[in-house]
Amino acid sequence: MKTKQLIERAHGLSEPYRIANGKKFRLKDVDPADTQDFKSEDKPRAKEALQNGIEALAELQDMLYAQDCWSLLLIFQAMDAAGKDGTIKHVMSGVNPQGCHVSSFKAPTSEDLDHDYLWRCVKQLPERGRIGIFNRSYYEETLVVRVHPEFLAGQKLPSKLVTKDLWDERFQDIRAFERYLTRNGTIVRKFFLHVSKEEQQKRFLERLERPDKNWKFSANDAKERGFWDDYMEAYEETIRETATEDSPWYVVPADNKWFTRVVVAAAVIDAMASLNLDYPKVSDAKREQLAEARTALLAGQ
Repeated sequence: MKTKQLIERAHGLSEPYRIANGKKFRLKDVDPADTQDFKSEDKPRAKEALQNGIEALAELQDMLYAQDCWSLLLIFQAMDAAGKDGTIKHVMSGVNPQGCHVSSFKAPTSEDLDHDYLWRCVKQLPERGRIGIFNRSYYEETLVVRVHPEFLAGQKLPSKLVTKDLWDERFQDIRAFERYLTRNGTIVRKFFLHVSKEEQQKRFLERLERPDKNWKFSANDAKERGFWDDYMEAYEETIRETATEDSPWYVVPADNKWFTRVVVAAAVIDAMASLNLDYPKVSDAKREQLAEARTALLAGQ
């Protein structure tokens, strides 16, 4: 399939899950088990679509790197076991490692807590020509911190700033921050991998039953399931308040990993295609230098 066709197909695949205006967004409107027109027996077709997407991404990323003008920031958020790591691994498997960097954000360190909550993420923003991937991000501040407000105590905020308006203020700050990035050439795309509670349970049990997956399981993972409804409410409001035309969210069905990866790859292709990327144009003077170099090489010099 030609790149142009792939780009058109990518837009069609990803568009149903794109949230650019969150006013009417409701999480219940997205089925975690949705696979569009792909059926379970169509996995080979989905695998082929993903491979085509990976090849297209590699081509687009090569131009992004060569052009050295734009950068791309991909943010992944999800409940535990939704498949963030696997999605990043598979979708970005064809990308040149020199032009891509993954940052995983765990619990903040003491140094992190001595700064504002954006600080540790700002340090990891991608350079021009690069793709930056955030596995979790500053959005934890309107998700896990909101579900567990006791975490605010460790952030050393002046008490007068911890008011009922705190979350609205953080939404405002994040929107402004992402607008700033966009205006400076960093394209932001955000992904919420939407897994059902039932599928999460299934994956947790698999981690417990398979020795090669035991390392993935934490007792805290199961404990957090008790806050499921609180998390869904926090995710819904976060997406509703921070989805914009320039930095949209993609709420991607995640009960079928093979489909999740196809949609994410499609969304990334769509984002990069919107930049009208191309290789840098060579000046006439440069062409003369290249011609001279070619002549010298052919002459055995």
